[in-house]
Amino acid sequence: MTKSTSLSSAKVFSNWLSDIRRELHRYPELSDEEFETTAKIRKWLENAGIRIVDYSLHTGVIAEVGGLNGGSIIALRADIDALPIQESSGLSFASVSPGKMHACGHDYHTAVLIGTAILLKEHEEKLNGTIRLIFQPAEEKATGAREVINSGALEGVTSILGFHNKPDYPVGTVGIKGGALMAAPDRFSVDIEGKGTHAAVPESGIDPINVASHIVTALQSIVTRNVSALDHAVISVTKFQSGTTWNVIPDRAYLEGTIRTFDEVVRRHIIERFDQVVEGVATSFNAKASVHWIEGPPAVHNDDELAELAWQEAEELGLIPIIATPSLAGEDFSEYQQKIPGLFVFIGTAGNHEWHHPAFDLDERSLPIAVDFIAGTAKRMLLHANNKIGSVGFYNI
Repeated sequence: MTKSTSLSSAKVFSNWLSDIRRELHRYPELSDEEFETTAKIRKWLENAGIRIVDYSLHTGVIAEVGGLNGGSIIALRADIDALPIQESSGLSFASVSPGKMHACGHDYHTAVLIGTAILLKEHEEKLNGTIRLIFQPAEEKATGAREVINSGALEGVTSILGFHNKPDYPVGTVGIKGGALMAAPDRFSVDIEGKGTHAAVPESGIDPINVASHIVTALQSIVTRNVSALDHAVISVTKFQSGTTWNVIPDRAYLEGTIRTFDEVVRRHIIERFDQVVEGVATSFNAKASVHWIEGPPAVHNDDELAELAWQEAEELGLIPIIATPSLAGEDFSEYQQKIPGLFVFIGTAGNHEWHHPAFDLDERSLPIAVDFIAGTAKRMLLHANNKIGSVGFYNI
């Protein structure tokens, strides 16, 4: 398989991709509010003659390339939403929307998938199969993938490919790994009920701040003493609220935070132990405590065969494939992987900051590299799917 784009068109293609990415960056929209973003994506795709497939999505776009010669259906996914962050990058195309920013690179992902769609469209008549393009809303809220699945947009799809920029990887590298790649992010809150009193007579009350402090400390023992050192897991208490003034012990305290796990058995064990620890510590101080869980998506778990196909494509294109380091960040791409085999990869973008930083930016020279790689891997996945069902393979561009 040769490269998907010719060298003569690479510069023009790159400039066009940058224009798209910068337009999206300048006008970010939050999860489930991506109305203008959706309209722009539709316009760019329709102008390129790419067919839009209407599903019952509030925001987001589903499109398709191929399908003229039968064959399997594989899917590509990019997320399109921004974050509630005030941008401080100083870029000429910085966000004009106060308190909103593409601080995770979803503008980049969207531009890459649009470029991939147009690249594949140029060879549509030679594709023995369909490539479904999913521009997914609400990834930051971890609800968008379920919205897409519930719309029926995954029906008939045999496998799916997703990707994310990786600012700590150099341009020209691709992080690929079979098995666990990103964690299951679960959120918790804990309400502690004590008994208020004057600060001068603490023995007359039940101090919820003292109880909450002991709970925070005790929770850390779950990972260090109840989880194998070979199983990666994190418990982080990120919010502690209580009291209103300096001389009153309050009635209540409130904790909030997250656990991150890669293994489902470990995930369930930590949640069970968490509830036991909170109840046990509170009871020991004659206080009451209740735990509320907001369950996040499962861990991203990559298909080994698809990972091998992506590795082959990266080498064919002259890129540098590396074994991706697992991340304890969450990704609702895993919802698709609960239904069909999937692969999620990291694209090196040599950024200046990590995800969700107010000055986040990336190296746009990686845009055409990412398009070549995603398009080529998609074609390999389509051939792989057709071979599994005995269909005729697609044309190797």
